[in-house]
Amino acid sequence: MVPYLMHFFSKVLYFSFLVSVPPLVHRYSANPTTKTEQTFAMIKPDGVSGNYSSAVRKIILDSGFSIIREVLVQLDEDTVKSFYAEHSERSFFPSLVQYMTSGPALAMVLEKVNAIADWRALIGPTDSGMAKVTHPQSIRAMCGLDKQRNCVHGSDSPQSAAREISFFTTKSLTGFIPKHDEL
Repeated sequence: MVPYLMHFFSKVLYFSFLVSVPPLVHRYSANPTTKTEQTFAMIKPDGVSGNYSSAVRKIILDSGFSIIREVLVQLDEDTVKSFYAEHSERSFFPSLVQYMTSGPALAMVLEKVNAIADWRALIGPTDSGMAKVTHPQSIRAMCGLDKQRNCVHGSDSPQSAAREISFFTTKSLTGFIPKHDEL
C-alpha cells in the first residue's frame, strides 16, 4: 500500500507543480513578437580614466541590456571631428575635440527592447551637475564632472544610433586605434 500511495502522491505533486509554475520559456525569455533595437553607447575618457567602466557595464547589464560589441579606442582629432561634426560650429567644439582625444574611450553597441530611450534615461541629463540634482541615480550623476566631461554618450534617435554604430563598426575607419575588441 505504501508504494502505491507514494506513487499516487508523486503524481499529484508533479501535476500540482505543472499547474502552479508557468513554463520557463514564458518567464525568462522576451516575447518573440517584441522587437529589440540597438543603440550606441560610449564611456568617454573621463569615465575610463576614472575607473568607471566596470561600474557602468554592470549598470548596463543589470538594466537588461545586452552588450553586442565593445571596443576600447583611442580617438584621434580627425575621427572626433567627424563623429561630432554636427557640433562643429558651436563654441565648445575645440574643447570637445581636445577632451575626446585626451584618453581612451569604450565604445559599445547595446541591445534590448526600447534600447535608445532606456539608455538615455539611464544616463541622465547632459549636464552632470544638473543630473546630480534632478536624476541622482543616473550614470552622469554618478561619474560625470560637468556638462562636457559627463562620462558617457548615448544616441538620441534611431537615425543617430544607426549612424554612430556604423561609424564605430566600420572596418575601414581611420584615426581610431582599437585597444581591445570583444564580441
